[in-house]
Order: sequence, then structure tokens, then C-alpha cells
Amino acid sequence: MPTKRDYYEVLGVSKTAGADELKAAYRKAALQHHPDRNPGNKAAEEKFKEVNEAYEVLSAPEKRRLYDQFGHAGVQQGGGPGGPGGFHGFEDMAGGGFGDVFSDLFGDIFGGGGGGGRGQGRRGGRGADLRYDHTVTLHEAFTGTQSSLHVARRTTCSKCNGSGAKPGTSRRTCSECRGAGQVRVTRGFFTLAQTCPRCRGEGQIVESPCSECRGEGRVRSTDNLTVRIPPGVEDGTALRVPGAGEAGERGTPAGDLYVVVHITPDSRFERDGENLLTDRHVSIAMAALGGEVEIPTVEKSVRINIPAGTQSGTLLRVRGAGMPRLKGSGRGDVIVRVVVDVPTRLNKEQKRLLAELAQSMGEEGVSTDDGLFKKVFGR
Repeated sequence: MPTKRDYYEVLGVSKTAGADELKAAYRKAALQHHPDRNPGNKAAEEKFKEVNEAYEVLSAPEKRRLYDQFGHAGVQQGGGPGGPGGFHGFEDMAGGGFGDVFSDLFGDIFGGGGGGGRGQGRRGGRGADLRYDHTVTLHEAFTGTQSSLHVARRTTCSKCNGSGAKPGTSRRTCSECRGAGQVRVTRGFFTLAQTCPRCRGEGQIVESPCSECRGEGRVRSTDNLTVRIPPGVEDGTALRVPGAGEAGERGTPAGDLYVVVHITPDSRFERDGENLLTDRHVSIAMAALGGEVEIPTVEKSVRINIPAGTQSGTLLRVRGAGMPRLKGSGRGDVIVRVVVDVPTRLNKEQKRLLAELAQSMGEEGVSTDDGLFKKVFGR
């Protein structure tokens, strides 16, 4: 019995090759030795089978691990995770039930599943979804805005309208699977369906590829898209733009674009949902006697009343001056946290007046040194 060649040697890759490198090497070798390109050539047919066998093992992480550890014995029939000659059952081999074994061994050989249906496989999918991070100011989040985004993506080729075929030509039914997208193979006493290696499950092939997209039906481009940022949007909100993701292959639907909104910090406010918290520093006199002060909102400054006797840390609410509600009507509030500033530098006259005030309020032991303020005001 002839000795099997090393699978990495068969595909012409190193043992550190990644999934993309393996796939590219497989496609190149499979195309070179495909029976359709080498009719009647038994040597090419054997090499084609050898390439498929190598890719079947190296493209599956668990099989590749066993092959790297035990060589061909680790992945031959009867071999299992326990080593050469051991068999640990279908659950260990495929990580699932009986049907998973076939999907693992045969369904992924050519990058597609083993499900039925004419022309299924890659053709039935849609384009990939994309994420775009976009930053706005708090004012833009308050009012809402139209933002222009520069999105790099793959779009439908305008030259071939996504067919992948050269203008004036068309895609043809695959001669290997006759449009089914699958072929039947016999492994021992099993007859199984697997993705067609010629059309990769699409049921059709491009004999004359479009020169613009090289048969893919998509081209890379950077497009300017206008996205509406709604009033009241919060940091981290993901806005979905249907159909603005990657174009699907061969005219299948495009994916979606998810715009993740980030809001630049505003030194005036802390945000809590639709409410905005701001600090307002006031003097001892203002806190004790009361009065009006100016506070910021996103739109403009407004004046509010500080009640007499306000303590430091008191929260005052300005209703309806906060952020618009993203879901629903109305706005949140601006919440003002009052911070009473205790003076650290006083002249003699100011100290005298405060000492007289303390005495008139019955405070004992008050002096005009720095301890005065701690005894009178608790600071």
C-alpha cells in the first residue's frame, strides 16, 4: 500500500498556515487537478482526491489537531481523540449527534453545508453586517443631526450588476451538479451529499468573469452615506441602517450597517439617561439668604431660585430642560447640585462680621482664626 503524503505538502503550505491560506491553497490545487480540466487523466483525478482529503482534515480544527499530534493514524477510520486505534464515539468526533459527524466530515470540505435544495449553499446567504463608530457632541445628541459617514465596504459591481459574468455573457448551469449545488459521494457504505466543488454550492458557474470584479459580483469602494442621528440618542446606541452593509454575492441581499454613536463629554454636565446633572457653586451668603443664580442647559442659560437656608449638596430640579426622550415624548430634567463654597481667605472686617453673626446665633468659643468656619458651618 503506497505511503500517504503529508497533508501540508499536498496543499503546499506550512504547518502554521491559517484558515485563509489553507482555503486559497486548496482552491488553487483543486482547480489545477479538477477532472473537468483533465478529462481521462487518472493521475490528476487521484491528486484531486488527495487535495480534497488533505483540506478536509486541515480545515477542521479538531481533525487538524489530531493530525498534527498523531499523523495520518489520528484521523483515519477508527482513530479518535484518544489516539491511534482508539474510538470515542460520534459525540467526541463531531461534538454533537450522529448527523453532526457527516456535516463535520463532508459538509465543510468545500466551505458549505450539506442541506438540500437546488442551488443552495453560498448563494442563499446575504452580505455581511458592518459596524461604524461615530462621535457627536452633546448638543448634536440633543437636537439630532444628519451625519455624513465615509464607509468602506464591498458594493454590487455596476459593470455586471452583481452577476460576476462579463457583460454580454451570463452564468451557466454547473455541469458537475447540474444546478443542484451538491454532488453525491460514496464513503464506504454511505452515500452522502456534499457541496459541489466546481460551483461551490451555487449551482451556476461564471465562464467569462467580469473584468471589474473578477467574477465576484462585488467591488470594494468607500461611499458617503448620510445617517440621521435622532434627538436624545445615548452613548453606545447602535443605529441600524438596513441594506447599507456589504453587498451579498451574486446579487443576494446586502447586510446592514450598524452606526454605534459615541458622545463627547461635556464639562458642564453628567448625563443620566434623559436627565442632566450640573453643579452650581454659591456663596455662604447666597445659601443662607437665598437668591437667583444662572445655570446652564444645553440650549441656553436660565435663572433659578436658591431657597434661603439651602445646604451644600441640595438638589434642585429644572423640569423639561434635559435631553429629549429617545423613545417617547418630552424631555428629562436638569438637576442642579448646590455646592456651598466656604471662603478660605477673609480680611479682618469680614472675619469680624462673621464672628458677630456667630455670637448673635449663640455660638460659643468662636474665634476669628481658621477654626471659626468649622465650628460655625461644620467645615
